[in-house]
Amino acid sequence: MPTPIVLDCDPGHDDAIALLLALASPELEVLGVTTTYGNQTLEKTTANAIRVLELVGRGDIPVAPISERPLVRAIRVAAHVHGESGLYGPDLPPARAAAVPVSEIADRVRSSERPVTLVATGPLTNVAHYLETRGGVEFERVVIMGGSIADGNVTPAAEFNIWADPEAAQRVFQSGLDVTMIGLDVTHKAVTGPDVQRRLRNAGPVGVFVAELVDFFTVYHRQTYGWDGAPIHDAVAVAHVLRAGLVETKLRNVQVELESELCRGRTVVDVWLRTDRAPNAHVGVDLDAGAFFDLLVERVAALS
Repeated sequence: MPTPIVLDCDPGHDDAIALLLALASPELEVLGVTTTYGNQTLEKTTANAIRVLELVGRGDIPVAPISERPLVRAIRVAAHVHGESGLYGPDLPPARAAAVPVSEIADRVRSSERPVTLVATGPLTNVAHYLETRGGVEFERVVIMGGSIADGNVTPAAEFNIWADPEAAQRVFQSGLDVTMIGLDVTHKAVTGPDVQRRLRNAGPVGVFVAELVDFFTVYHRQTYGWDGAPIHDAVAVAHVLRAGLVETKLRNVQVELESELCRGRTVVDVWLRTDRAPNAHVGVDLDAGAFFDLLVERVAALS
């Protein structure tokens, strides 16, 4: 039986690819999509989620916008990475469907006969609001794309999704839920290259769309890191849910730095058990990148 999921996202190139991977995977049932600010404003990320769903004929899946800004911080979006639309690159028609109230997705979650997983690939403001109002009772586990054991990508210390709303992230890690952190240590191993791009372009119309997303996404990563490709961060979180063994994790304690502006949003992971803090998250430490890209190309081809 497929695992029901809700995808909480901010499309965004890699969010769009993560959504396509989820839709193409019979192991998953997408109950709904919730959106937040992040890679662009809430208005744009919501429209992008609907546009991607409509691209593959899944306009039946409800999309609910929630958070326009962080809990206490000023909003910052990643237009320098994702462009003015948040999904710059391939042409997509405007969204036709309208967004729905989040209560519609909440009803689907509550009525699910199987435990539901929340996959969060943007800033964690939506998840923090949910914890405040619902206490986390409807979700079996939360898998987030965010954080890092080592280097950041928006500052030397912090990954963007956690940095954007560190207070929300700290609430999630301290919630007592079954939390998995898929961070940059893992997703920076999921970097495309010419071979993956060729395989995607040969995978049909949706594969061409994904390859064109990666073309634009690569520009920033080539300038920043010198890579001839781009990391498909968010799709790794989805892949971890649908196929065990792709990501190796360790159960560790994670705290989020809130006080220091220099280290704002850093996820401090007790990798070597140097404290007496109880483990609160499964932390990604390695990825079978070849198997991940095989899965991605296979599923994108199925959508086409």
